[in-house]
Amino acid sequence: MVSLDDAVIARLDRSGERFEILVDPDLAQKMREGDENALIADVLAVEEIFKDAHKGDRASSELLTKSFSTSDIAEVATIIIEKGEIQLTTEQRKRMQEEKRKQIVTIITRNCINPVTKTPHPTTRIELAMDEIRFNVDPFKTAEIQVNEALKALRKILPIRMEMSQIAVKVSGSHYGKLVGEVRGFGKVLREEWATTGEWICVVEIPAGMQIEFFDMLNSRTHGEAETKLIGDNRKKDQ
Repeated sequence: MVSLDDAVIARLDRSGERFEILVDPDLAQKMREGDENALIADVLAVEEIFKDAHKGDRASSELLTKSFSTSDIAEVATIIIEKGEIQLTTEQRKRMQEEKRKQIVTIITRNCINPVTKTPHPTTRIELAMDEIRFNVDPFKTAEIQVNEALKALRKILPIRMEMSQIAVKVSGSHYGKLVGEVRGFGKVLREEWATTGEWICVVEIPAGMQIEFFDMLNSRTHGEAETKLIGDNRKKDQ
């Protein structure tokens, strides 16, 4: 449970009344994004629903039932977090924006390529381009949602496209146990089979921007013995 000194107010106006709770801003945001590890008991600084948190004016059970059809504090607090507004200090907002910005850049660099060179853009290039377009990161929207918004703006100054690549992989059966989990971690295994000579063969679909990282992993785990082939054209995920 967060301390009162570090807590911020989350509020929701409902049925003509204002309801407020004191929350951990980071955990509240994680809960808002659907993180199952962010539990309401940890999010709340104090297990109370207020009409005015600054004054310590608590909402009555009758008022909660009238407005939320329940007086259960955990249920009401969850609704406030999911549908309400979370107040942040300037420092908290700046920190959360920077963390979300890093997530957006990571998704773009791992999933997008330069369609001219067919290679990923370096992270630094994406970061500088984000600065140039002055992309405004919303600390309360998921990084995944904001990626598409960022890409639309980035295309004004960068050749960039989100694509998926299909790669055929062939490795000795002796490498299967230590490799299969990592291969699946990169993307979706579309097909797999065992050759009569004992090799494991698969076709895996991964973000095009992760090709170099994927090949490096294969070479490292198999000491350069993996055989790979890029299959066909990259499949676009966006227009």
